Amino acid sequence: MSFEELWPEYEAKMKAGGKESASDAAISAFKYNFKVLASGASTMIPESQLEPVAALPDLEALNISVDPALLKETVVLKLNGGLGTSMGLDKAKSLLHVTDGNTFLDLIAKQVDWMKKKYSMPDLKFMLMNSFSTSADTLQALSKYPDLGGEDLEFVQNKAPKVAAENLKPVVWPADPGHEWCPPGHGDLYPAMLGSGALDKLLAQGVKYMFVSNSDNLGATLDLKLLTHFAQSGAPFLMEVAARTDADKKGGHLAVLKGGGLTLRESAQCPKEDEKAFQDVSKYAYFNTNNLWVHLGKLKELFDKSGGALPLPVMKNDKTVDPRDKKSTKVIQLETAMGAAISCFEGAQAIRIPRSRFAPVKKCDDLLALRSDAYKLTEDFRIELIPERQGVPPIVKLDDLYKFVDGLEKLIPNGVPSLKDCTSLKVEGPMEFAPGVIIRGKVVFKNSFCPFSSEKKVIAARVYQNEVVELS
Repeated sequence: MSFEELWPEYEAKMKAGGKESASDAAISAFKYNFKVLASGASTMIPESQLEPVAALPDLEALNISVDPALLKETVVLKLNGGLGTSMGLDKAKSLLHVTDGNTFLDLIAKQVDWMKKKYSMPDLKFMLMNSFSTSADTLQALSKYPDLGGEDLEFVQNKAPKVAAENLKPVVWPADPGHEWCPPGHGDLYPAMLGSGALDKLLAQGVKYMFVSNSDNLGATLDLKLLTHFAQSGAPFLMEVAARTDADKKGGHLAVLKGGGLTLRESAQCPKEDEKAFQDVSKYAYFNTNNLWVHLGKLKELFDKSGGALPLPVMKNDKTVDPRDKKSTKVIQLETAMGAAISCFEGAQAIRIPRSRFAPVKKCDDLLALRSDAYKLTEDFRIELIPERQGVPPIVKLDDLYKFVDGLEKLIPNGVPSLKDCTSLKVEGPMEFAPGVIIRGKVVFKNSFCPFSSEKKVIAARVYQNEVVELS
């Protein structure tokens, strides 16, 4: 069936799907994405279309006088729509404990408060993009910070229909109609801002600049030097990028489109035959930290110019309608990436930042590292790598026993081992760290237990350095 034949059913479904799908902006965004799918156009970005990025300006090398007055025209926005399901949670990941009794949300609130006090800017604007699943818990957790954002603290991201892989029709799943919908990726930030009215409201309040980052990245705070650089550059869009290491090679990278400007290529957009080049960190040297700066007036102009839907590159994710039932109906989830907007704005720029502005938590491996002494809490409530790490985080790989947070807590009931001098840590089998464990270099701990036993071993307190430790 053609797009024209299929679209009326999708439009009707979205209009009947509640406020998260019924706005004109949400419908226009999905319509653009679905049209790409139905046309049969490739959603891949092959190597033949790309060139490496030349040298970029470096934040640490910038020599500019900061302008605190710009804070009056700026909003800080955190993406907070994700449940920590991959870590065994059924609530917002930002409610996880991080350090010193603080959750991600606590530290974010304290970061904003620190900026307000330091620059005597009590009206500095702050917002969250929540999802339907994270809104209530988040607002309750932040109620103890009444000065954070007021009545305009949040807007809620959209939802999109899942597409039946067999015939491209809207999937129907009577057993749980909620499974018929999916989040449309963090590229939904833009249509969600438009459809919720948040964009027009901010512009009416005289806000020109938006700094946006993920709530699980506590290194990403409003940096006045970056804000001043962005404002002086006149660019409509600025992406913070960091140097790729082997730990980042499977993630997306920045590139230059041949005959065009900057673009972002995610792993889902890389043909299999190009994976070697994709993972070559010497060729594609920068990755997107998802710390972005957007000129809101230029964003509104782009919406008007493009008919209400940004032409973001579309990513296809093959799933099953019930993610827990691999035998259920095969579906396609259409998603976009927030950083991909760099290819939509003429004159968009990128800037290299230190790794200290990038400390995300995607897995329990990351959380263990973040809680360790390889990171520190700064006076402005950021969590960043200690200087001795020279921007390189320890690589932590945990057994699936510790995939979920409750399993991780059983590994570290006595606290996290010292990782400040650790290159990599690998844990295999049931065990727990005693207090006072110090890990240096590359260390592997193995509990070679009988497959029918789950006897937990204790890793004794001492220094472990460049060794494989058998605990059986």
